[in-house]
Amino acid sequence: MTSGADLLRVEGLRITFSVLGGGVEAVRGASFRILPGRVTALVGESGSGKSAISQAIMGILPSVASVTGRVVFNDPTGNKPVDLLSLDSGGREIQDIRGARISKIFQEPMTSLSPLHTIGNQISEVLKIHTDIDKAGRRERTEQLLGYVGFSDPKRAYDMYPFELSGGMRQRAMIAMALICSPALLIADEPTTALDVTVQAQILQLLRGLQSKLNMAMLLITHDLGVVANMADEVVVIYHGEIVEAGPVDAIFRNPQHPYLKGLMAAVPHFDMKPGERLKALREVPVQAGAIIGDRDVRKAGGPNVLVSVRNLSKTFSTRSSGWFGSGSAFRHRAVDNVSFDIRRGECLGLVGESGCGKTTISKILMRAVTPDKGTITFDDGEGALDVLKLDGAELKALRAKIQMVFQDPVSSLSPRMTVKNILSEPLEIHGRGTPKSRVETVRSLLQAVGLDQRFINRYPHSFSGGQRQRIGIARALALVPQLLICDEPVSALDVSVQAQILNLLKDLQKELGLTMLFISHNLAVVDYMADRIAVMYAGRIVELAPREVLMSDPIHPYTKSLLAAVPYPDLDRKLDFDLLQVSGGSDQQRWGVQFADGGDDEALVPADLGGGHFVLARKSVDARELRP
Repeated sequence: MTSGADLLRVEGLRITFSVLGGGVEAVRGASFRILPGRVTALVGESGSGKSAISQAIMGILPSVASVTGRVVFNDPTGNKPVDLLSLDSGGREIQDIRGARISKIFQEPMTSLSPLHTIGNQISEVLKIHTDIDKAGRRERTEQLLGYVGFSDPKRAYDMYPFELSGGMRQRAMIAMALICSPALLIADEPTTALDVTVQAQILQLLRGLQSKLNMAMLLITHDLGVVANMADEVVVIYHGEIVEAGPVDAIFRNPQHPYLKGLMAAVPHFDMKPGERLKALREVPVQAGAIIGDRDVRKAGGPNVLVSVRNLSKTFSTRSSGWFGSGSAFRHRAVDNVSFDIRRGECLGLVGESGCGKTTISKILMRAVTPDKGTITFDDGEGALDVLKLDGAELKALRAKIQMVFQDPVSSLSPRMTVKNILSEPLEIHGRGTPKSRVETVRSLLQAVGLDQRFINRYPHSFSGGQRQRIGIARALALVPQLLICDEPVSALDVSVQAQILNLLKDLQKELGLTMLFISHNLAVVDYMADRIAVMYAGRIVELAPREVLMSDPIHPYTKSLLAAVPYPDLDRKLDFDLLQVSGGSDQQRWGVQFADGGDDEALVPADLGGGHFVLARKSVDARELRP
C-alpha cells in the first residue's frame, strides 16, 4: 500500500523532555503508519515512549517537551494532508481535529472524567464544541451512544456521576465520549489495564465491534500481548523510545525477530506451562533469601498441616442512599457471604474473582483490619491454635508479625516522606526487633533478598520504577519473616516483563523461606502460575475450590468457565470467542443453570464435594455426580 493511502504517518519523531541537568529523549526517531479502518497496536513497557507519541499526535504534549519530525494526518473528509506538529497546539485548526477527527480514550477513567459533572454533560460537551446540534439533539445523540456502548438504561446513565459507575462502566463512558463525533482515528491508551478479565473482554468486544461498524482506524497502546493478538491488524514494537520491529500481526507473532519482542512473549504466563517451568523475565532478579532468614527459620518441623482455617465468614457493609445527617434509607451490601477455606502450610492458595467480589475484604479480615459479622479464623503455626478474631493487645501484635501483606498499588502503600531504610526498618522498630545498628544490617539483607542494590538504601520511593517499588513492598512484608504472606493483586499494575520478575521473585522466596501464601488476583493465568490450589469467588461466595491442575483442566462452575474463557491469550490460533463469552453468561446467574443459581428460595447453596479436594457451590438437593457435564 502506498503512503498516500495512510490515514496517519509518523516520520522521524523525536520527543525530548527538559529536566534539571539536561534533557531526556523519550522518543528517538520513531516512524510508522496507521491505515484507514485498521487497528495498529503500539506495544512496549512503561516508559518506552508510547503515551508520549499519542500526546504528540493529539497536540497535548506538556510545555517542557520539544518535538521534531512529522505527523501527517490524511483526513478522509479534508482537502489535503496536514502535518499535525506544524499546527499551533492552542490554535483553532488543531482544536477542530482534536476530539472530532482524532479522539483518545485515556488509561484511567476516574481521573480523566470530571467528578463534578454528569456523564451525559461531559459526553454532550464534545458535540457542543464541534457541531451545531441543539441541546435536545445532543442529549438524544448521547443517549443513543450510551446504549451502543452497553448502558442498559441510557436515560438514567446520562444523569449519573462518574463515582456512581464501576470501572468498566466508566471506561464505556470514556469510549462514548471519544466516539460521539465519529472520528477517523481513535487512540486507545491502555484501555483495559485496570479492568477485570471479564470486563476487559467486554470492552475489547465493544471496541472491535464499533471500530468495524464505524470503519474507524485505531491506535491501540498496550503492553498486553494477549490484547494485541485479539485486536490488532498491524503491530509496532517500541523499546526505550526506538521502534525495534513493525509489521502485520501474523508476521510479528508467528516469526518475531527482535530479542526484545521474543523476551516479551516468553514473559507472559499462560495455561500450557509445565509444572516447575519458569517465566523468562527480561531482567532476572537474583534472590538471596538466606540473607534474611538468619537463625529464624520459619520452616518448623512437625507442625500442623493447616496454618489458617476460615469457617463461615460473613461481612456486610451499610451505606446511605440518600438524606442528610444519617437520614434516608440504608443500603446493605454483603461483601463476604458464609465463606470457608483452609490455607495449608507451605502452599500458595490462589483467590480469584472480579472487583467487588470480596477478595480484599477477606484479606483485611485475616489481617484484623476489618471485623466480620460472624465466623471464625484459627491460626496454628505449631505453637498452639489461636482464635484470630478474639486476640487483642500483645497477642494481636504478635500475630500481626506472623501475617504480613503485599499491597496492590506500590505507589500509595509506600510513604513518600520515608527513605527505603525507614520503610524497611519500621516493622522491626514497631515489634522491638534488634538494635538500631542490627536493623540497618537487616534492611541491607532485605534489599539483597529482593534483588535491589544496597546503594538505594537512602532513596525515596518516587525515584524507583513500579517494579522496584513493588519489590520494596515485598521486602517490607518479609522484614519480620512472617508465616503467612497475603499478596493482594501484587502485579496487576505492572508491565508483563516486570510482572514476570515479581512472580518469579515471590516463587523463589516462597521456596527458600517456606512461606505460606494467599495470592489474590483477577488474572487466572497469573494464579495458575503461582498457586497450588485455587478458590474462585463470586459475589462474596467461593463458587469453586480445587487443586490448580484440576480447576484449569476440568472447571465445573459456569462462572469459572467464563473467567477462563475471558483471558486473552497471546496466540493467533486461540483468539477470544466473544460469542461464546456472551452465551456462557459470566456473572449472569440466570444462565448458570438451576443447579448453580441462587433462586432466592429456601434451598441453600452448599459446597458439593466432587472428590480430590474439588468443591463446587451448588443446590443442596443436587447430587454431586450430576454436576459434571
